[in-house]
Amino acid sequence: MSTTWRGRWAVATAHPLFWPVIALIAMLVANTIYRPSFLSIEMRNGHLYGSLIDIVRLSAPLMIVALGMTLVIATGGIDLSVGSVCAIGGAIACLYISKQPDQNSVVGVLTALTLAFGLALVLGAWNGVLVAVIGIQPIIATLILMVAGRGLAQLITEGQIITINSSPYRMIGAGQLLTLPFAIFIAVAVALVIAAATRRTALGMIIESVGGNAEASRLSGIRSSRIIFLVYVVSAACAVVAGFMMTANVSSADGNNAGLWVELDAILAVVIGGTSLAGGRFSLAGTVLGALIIQTLTTSVYAMNITPQTSLLFKAVVVIAVCLIQAPAFRAKFGLLRRRRRPGPPPAAVAADPRKEEVPAT
Repeated sequence: MSTTWRGRWAVATAHPLFWPVIALIAMLVANTIYRPSFLSIEMRNGHLYGSLIDIVRLSAPLMIVALGMTLVIATGGIDLSVGSVCAIGGAIACLYISKQPDQNSVVGVLTALTLAFGLALVLGAWNGVLVAVIGIQPIIATLILMVAGRGLAQLITEGQIITINSSPYRMIGAGQLLTLPFAIFIAVAVALVIAAATRRTALGMIIESVGGNAEASRLSGIRSSRIIFLVYVVSAACAVVAGFMMTANVSSADGNNAGLWVELDAILAVVIGGTSLAGGRFSLAGTVLGALIIQTLTTSVYAMNITPQTSLLFKAVVVIAVCLIQAPAFRAKFGLLRRRRRPGPPPAAVAADPRKEEVPAT
């Protein structure tokens, strides 16, 4: 019986999502102990409210950005410009809506979203050209847009916070649908589209192949540069959708603070989810779980009244602990990973020499 349970435990701990799930459950338990009403969900005015609902709603923008980042990292790249793209997209949308005589016009809001989305695709194509065509290192190419894009967002807003009063736009970030926040449905839709494109077609395998060895993929007939170009465009598209949600949630656009440091949280979510920074493999489910862990950790910090001076340090310590527990070398060293014993060579059979006759004992 003990051998059976040990085998099941070894199989469970070998799953890449096991330890992130354990970390998420541990944080939920800690919050429940600190605040017994943490898990309670109630219905008010036809809508569901509660800490768990808030965690999922607030993690939706990060989840979307992290999904795009997952594809970029799977190719062996990185995208540091997603925060600036969030700010630019939100600034363009809010600026256009603020100029409309009727800010509640659905046509006006859709036009604003289309303009911002189109600009985001151009920015993503810019990153893709720098990395895939010109051959600049991804961290340098996207760092350019990270810095310049933040300045562009401030130019669009003229250094001011653009405030709008648009119910259709606010619906994106703070609206409700079927008793749940509308942002959750947007995040689920983006996740399903990316999952269908990468796991129901050969695209996901091609992305992993390019991330594993771009040159070998090219020699085998895969156009690696096109795939790398594509993932940066997808990453920018995800970032601008998250930017809509961030600005719609507060009905304003701040070119300086919108999407600030979201790229770092997105990278952490991807790593926690088990995607290799070296490229070659990725896990969309792990990324979603990683985003939930990051937001749960942030909510826990605020709920436990941890001072702002130590909140970032506390967050870093928890993330490091989760990443270490996931590392096979660390788990093996501290006995968390059961090493498989390789079967030894079979005993050599002593072949009888037919030329020798057995000598009888005298």
